[in-house]
Amino acid sequence: MSALDVDDFIQQNRALADQVETCRGYWESEKHWTARREFILRNISDFDAEQLDPLLALSMVWANNVFMGCRYSTELLEKVREMAEGVVVEDAPVFKTRDEIMKKQPSR
Repeated sequence: MSALDVDDFIQQNRALADQVETCRGYWESEKHWTARREFILRNISDFDAEQLDPLLALSMVWANNVFMGCRYSTELLEKVREMAEGVVVEDAPVFKTRDEIMKKQPSR
């Protein structure tokens, strides 16, 4: 679902889109929310309308990994990355582990 597809989906499903908008955290920048909203909208049909909490939790896991570098179990990250397939985040931060940074340090 591209940005245009998301806009079309929102226009065609106004009530659902309004419900999703209530899930935005006050701390989320426009870039962060736009990406997480697309994640939610891409996957919302796989969840019951009354049971959106698991989807919202998965969207936060994905967003926390992408925007803050949070790490989770391999299985969970594989699941959310699969769910996020096609979501494009421009200028996403790049995170390095301590081990990756230390490998680049000259040996003493």
